Amino acid sequence: MNAPSKMNVLLVDDDDKRRQSVSTIFSFLGVNHQMMTFVEWFQNNHINSDLSMAFIGRCLLPVSLEKLIASFRHKDAQTSLCLLEPWDDIEQLSERSKVQLLRVLDGPLTEHVLTDLLHEAQVLKGGSEAFDQSLFPQLIGKSQPMQSLKQSMMRVVDRDVNVMITGESGTGKEVIARSLHDYSKRAPGPFVPVNCGAIAPELLESELFGHEKGAYTGAISARAGRFEMADGGTLFLDEIGDMPLAMQVKLLRVLQERCFERVGGSKTIEVDVRIIAATHKNLEEMILSGDFREDLYYRLNVYPIETPPLRERKDDVVMLLHTLAQRAEKQGLGRLRFHISALDSLQRHPWPGNVRELSNLIERLAIMHPDGVVGVSELPAKCRHICEPEPTRYQAQNSLPLVTGEVSPTRFMANDSEKTDVVDETPVFATATPSMVVPAEGIDLKQYIESIEKALIADALDRTGFVVARAAALLMIRRTTLVEKMRKFGIQRVSDK
Repeated sequence: MNAPSKMNVLLVDDDDKRRQSVSTIFSFLGVNHQMMTFVEWFQNNHINSDLSMAFIGRCLLPVSLEKLIASFRHKDAQTSLCLLEPWDDIEQLSERSKVQLLRVLDGPLTEHVLTDLLHEAQVLKGGSEAFDQSLFPQLIGKSQPMQSLKQSMMRVVDRDVNVMITGESGTGKEVIARSLHDYSKRAPGPFVPVNCGAIAPELLESELFGHEKGAYTGAISARAGRFEMADGGTLFLDEIGDMPLAMQVKLLRVLQERCFERVGGSKTIEVDVRIIAATHKNLEEMILSGDFREDLYYRLNVYPIETPPLRERKDDVVMLLHTLAQRAEKQGLGRLRFHISALDSLQRHPWPGNVRELSNLIERLAIMHPDGVVGVSELPAKCRHICEPEPTRYQAQNSLPLVTGEVSPTRFMANDSEKTDVVDETPVFATATPSMVVPAEGIDLKQYIESIEKALIADALDRTGFVVARAAALLMIRRTTLVEKMRKFGIQRVSDK
C-alpha cells in the first residue's frame, strides 16, 4: 500500500518576481511545489494530480476566472484554490467555482499566511477524500466511524512506528493489528500475538524473551521467545495494561535498545520488530495511580488508534450479520436467514460486548436454528427490542409448545407387576418443528446433539455472567460436570466465583 502523499502545491503566475519570491517561501518550509506561467499551465498535460493546493496569480492571457477554475476542477475537483490578488470577474463565478475557491488574498503571501492556508486545505481535503473500500477487507463496515478508522490506519500502515490501539473489549483490536501488519512492508515477516493478561506474571519474561536450558525448574531445553519469533515482522502485545510493573521496566529497555538476553542467558540478541500494543484500559489513569510506567506509555503510544464501539456504528450491524452468518455456514453450522424485524431489533441493541458479542450470537443461532429463518422470537430475550410483527400469525404453532413442564419421576413398587408410572400427561414433544426433521441425506446425531448442548451451555454461561456455579444450577448439572463439558467444547471460562 502506498503511504499518504506529501504536501504538493502549484503556483500559476505571470508575475515573474512574485513567482520567484513565493518559490523561496515554499522551499524554506519544505513544501513540494511546481511553478509556471499560464501559458505553461494550459500547455502542460503532466501536472501533478495529487495537489494539496493551487495558487493563482496574475494572468496576462484573455481567459476568464470561471474557465480557469473549471480547468483545475477537470484535473482534480478536490484541489483548493487561492487567488494571490483579486480578479475583476470574481462576482460572476458560479456557486460550484466559489466552493473550490478557498480564499482571495489582499496582501503578500507570508510564511504565516501560507501555513494557515495549507492547514485549511488539508482539513477540507481530508474531510471530503474518497476512500478505497478494498482496503483492510477484514474490517467490515462502511459507516463514518469505520471510514475514519481505516483512514487513520492508512496513514501509519507503512510507517515503522509503534502503534497503540485502544477501545472497548470485543471491538476487534487484534483484527486491526493484523491488518496493519498484512498491508505493511513487514507483511512477509511473522505476526506474533501475545496476550499479556493471559500469561502468569512469573512466566511472562520467559514467554517474551525466551530462556536457556536450566534457567529455572522445568526448563529442560532452550526456547526462543516471542521477540525472536517476531524478528522481521510485528509483535502484537494485547492487553498491555495487564503487564506487571517489573516486566514493564524490561520491556522498556528492549524498546529503547532493540536487544535483550534470554532468561538464564548472557548472549545479547538483536531483533528488528515493530510493536503494536492494545488495551481496553485507561492507561493515563493507570499512570496516575502508579500501575503503568509513563515512559513506557509514551514509547508505545507513538501513533494512537481508537476503535469505535459497535453501538456507535449501528449502520454496520446488518453487514456484519450477513458476513458472520456466511462464515458460520462455511464452518458447517447451517445457513441463517434473518427476518427484517429481527434485523431491526438487532440494530437497536446496544451491543455491550461489541463485535465479539455479535459473533457469539450468530454462532449460537446457527447451531440452534440451522438453515432456518431468524425472527424476533428466535432472538435471545435481551436482543428483542421490538415486538414480533403480527404475532397472531404464529398462535397456531405457538399453542403447541415444543417442550412443556418437567416430567414427574417414575415410582416403582417392590413387585414389577404392581408398578405404577406417575408422569405428566402432557407429552414432552407436542409436535415436530421443521428444524428437527431428519434430512434426506441423514444426520450425524452425536454431532448434532453436541452442538445443541454447546449452545445451551454458552447461553447459560452468558446469562450468568460466566459464573460457572450459577450456570451449572441453571442447567441442573453438577459444577464439575459443567467444567468438563466446557473443556470438551473449548469454551473459555471467563470467571469462576
